Amino acid sequence: MNAPPPRPKAPGLRSDAIKTGPDRAPARAMLYATGLDAAAIAKPLVAVVHTWSNISPCNLNLRDLAAEVADGIRAAGGTPVEFNTIAVTDGIAMGTPGMRASLISRELIADSIELAVDGHCLDAMVVLCGCDKTIPAAAMALARLDVPGVALYGGSIAHGTLDGTPITVQQVFEAVGAHGAGRIDDARLGAVEQRACPGAGACGGQFTANTMAMVLTALGLTPLGLNDIAATDPAKRAAARRCGELALECLRDGRTPRGILSPAAFRNAMRIVAATAGSTNAVLHLLAIAHEAGVALTIEDFEGASVQTPVIADLMPGGRYTAIEMTAAGGMAAVARELRAAGLIEDAPTVTGRGLFEEIDAAPPTPPGQPVVRPVAQAFKPRGGYSILYGNLSPEGCILKLAGIDTLRFEGRARVFESEEDCFRAVQVGRIEAGDVVVIRNEGPAGGPGMREMLAVTAALVGRGLGDRVALMTDGRFSGASYGFVVGHVAPEAARGGPIALLRDGDRIVIDAVRRVVETDADLAARRADWSPPPPKVVHGALAKYARLVGSAALGAVTTG
Repeated sequence: MNAPPPRPKAPGLRSDAIKTGPDRAPARAMLYATGLDAAAIAKPLVAVVHTWSNISPCNLNLRDLAAEVADGIRAAGGTPVEFNTIAVTDGIAMGTPGMRASLISRELIADSIELAVDGHCLDAMVVLCGCDKTIPAAAMALARLDVPGVALYGGSIAHGTLDGTPITVQQVFEAVGAHGAGRIDDARLGAVEQRACPGAGACGGQFTANTMAMVLTALGLTPLGLNDIAATDPAKRAAARRCGELALECLRDGRTPRGILSPAAFRNAMRIVAATAGSTNAVLHLLAIAHEAGVALTIEDFEGASVQTPVIADLMPGGRYTAIEMTAAGGMAAVARELRAAGLIEDAPTVTGRGLFEEIDAAPPTPPGQPVVRPVAQAFKPRGGYSILYGNLSPEGCILKLAGIDTLRFEGRARVFESEEDCFRAVQVGRIEAGDVVVIRNEGPAGGPGMREMLAVTAALVGRGLGDRVALMTDGRFSGASYGFVVGHVAPEAARGGPIALLRDGDRIVIDAVRRVVETDADLAARRADWSPPPPKVVHGALAKYARLVGSAALGAVTTG
């Protein structure tokens, strides 16, 4: 430890600010204490940020992958610096007050990555992410910092099997509804819950995690093919090592996220989501990522992407297959290849230094005869899996999820609930009937606070046989596993005086994807004078701070202004 203060081998490193010159001797002393020597300190310092946790399978493998990333960084001439940040697991928190923490965690994860990387003046970064909010948070942090970096998804879980049929956590939620309706017994419910999730990895359908993993690739932040590799596939380790090496290549070549996150990249991402009938949460997250990247993107842009892009992948929740079958069918490259052939995606830069089209050309060919991905001319559905609606119930816009439904119009009488719990109880005791438009309000970004997902309700409705016989609208969100005639992200939200706050039981509501409206003929203006904001549900701590800062869902529900 008597070596002289190290001198950087590469000029102009960000980390020079903490490690070079006589004044930085105290910092070097602390770095020596971690086991680094002068040579290691002199190299580029590269963050390895991950959301490892053992509370759920979604992030369970990330610490192992972090070790592989670190090896890749060392092999490429850098020094890894490891950080851990948080994760909130939607599948566990769903239907409970804990779900309020989920969307908020996206902001906290992005903020914590920013603070750790900037606070230590690190030169590059690799972010390992594994579930619904950790993935967009990784992209937001990369865009905000604009430090050379790579994101890698930890991978999908393998599906479980029951009675010879693949099942995922989606079927567990639906089994709860079937159990409440008396359609299955305790033993059957137990069999479903015990077999749905066999090991590490994020939920296996084209739910939010796998949708956002594709988004990372479409945006160019992950090399094509690496996010397709399942969590338990031994090849995932090599993918992690490659990302460590690639972070150093980006640093040496001057490639940064904002140079990759072009308007074309966002258009590609929107088309990929539409073509796979992906989670409507992608709208919220892409708006937030674009905000951080300084790219102009509006909620209306998603309508054009959905209208012009047919569904060409047969994936759960509305389709038959999981991410495991999707990978076997060629993965993201198979989808991108078909969209490229139809002129529906554009060439754009990627983190590898090659364009997206060059990456597609280098990918293995789509296996012949696979049943998951079709050419555009043989699409499963003529348009993408969502529609943006407006009207006197949502002037700023909301999202109708089209995955798993065949009708484009629903008219019925409102059944209004002030929280998800109230609605779930009504479903479970049989108070919801065919033809109802279920309204769940005060679950928006500020009013929730946290904009909870309504999967417990939608799955219970499906389990009771009402999935296509009722509509549901909310200022909250829907899980990627939700399907049925559901409208979420209603903005403005009830807590901030949105028209949804003025609805009453019995009001006639029309939801029409053809006219793109969600409306009522009730005299909402006459009710406005009698309305006052509800008291906040939380008055201290992180949830209260978030409620004060968060913006509209139509703008991505961001807190950074």
